[in-house]
Amino acid sequence: MREWTEAELEGKQRLAKVMAARGIASRRAAEVMIEEGLVSVNDTVVHHPGYPVDPDKDRIKVDGKVLKRAPRLVYYVLNKPKGYITGRDDPKGRASVLDLLGQLPERVEPVGRLDYNTEGVLLLTNDGPLAHKLTHPSTGVPKRYMAKIYRTPSASTLARIERGVLLEDGPTGPCKVRVMESTDAGNCWVEITVTEGRNRLVRRLFASLGHPVAKLRRESFATIALRDLEVGQMRPLTGEEIGRLHELVEGISPGEAGKKAKKSKVGFAKADPKWIEKRTRKQHRGPKPVKTGPPKGGRGQINTGQEAKAGTTGPKGGVPAAKGPGTSTGPRPPTPPGKGRGGRGNGGTP
Repeated sequence: MREWTEAELEGKQRLAKVMAARGIASRRAAEVMIEEGLVSVNDTVVHHPGYPVDPDKDRIKVDGKVLKRAPRLVYYVLNKPKGYITGRDDPKGRASVLDLLGQLPERVEPVGRLDYNTEGVLLLTNDGPLAHKLTHPSTGVPKRYMAKIYRTPSASTLARIERGVLLEDGPTGPCKVRVMESTDAGNCWVEITVTEGRNRLVRRLFASLGHPVAKLRRESFATIALRDLEVGQMRPLTGEEIGRLHELVEGISPGEAGKKAKKSKVGFAKADPKWIEKRTRKQHRGPKPVKTGPPKGGRGQINTGQEAKAGTTGPKGGVPAAKGPGTSTGPRPPTPPGKGRGGRGNGGTP
């Protein structure tokens, strides 16, 4: 089978992958169509599913019809009910969650799987690369479940679950688990958050410890929750939720994904809060009181006996208040000429 060089593969995609992304068929069905000679690229029939193509430049035909342009990317969350599979075809003839979607203009696929008897969060999208990253083991996106189990596990059992439990296909990874509520029959509801996507992982984990699961509901997948969505209904993801998904697959932790970085305006400085408080108090204080005394360097005025008795000092340029016992309460005699400022009496007549 032919292998292509790095130069030939640069900026191109596998033919089967492009067909699946355009909604022609699943990846496997697209590979079968290519191998049967139903697909041509630039009027040349190809038989290799990995044939490199540029979907924006190459002319691709499937069974004689030109391949349509790539559809817009859409993202939904469905509250999956029990009694539905997450695939398109089922040999047993069971109903699929895709039957609940109605007539969507785009072809979407479930992101990961949920068991037939498990309900809760199920993402659907036509963004193949993002869906692949979300379900890849290396990404380790969190999946939170509520499980009703037989009997209440002990503290040591919960600690064992958090460390990891050995199953037939290998040990489970570290997870978080806690008891949420006990029932009248002695059973309980537990919340468990795992970062693996193995088949029936939660059910097999609790069954191996003697606590089989009676009911299982997925509360969130990759931080996306239902938001009061009724069973069997779906809603489109918000822009903020889609951004969180892209950040998660890029390696940002679930606790930090979606948090907006603080941005500062260039060229604008924030005022000091203490300065603002001081300025506000100054504005509420009102205008300054008007001074009643004479201006600096002016003539003084005679102190009254009442001021002298109180021991107060007159304004600048006036006569100091009398001190000590036996001081007369009347006006002091005029100061002899030449003793005051400029040769004039300080408070007396010239």
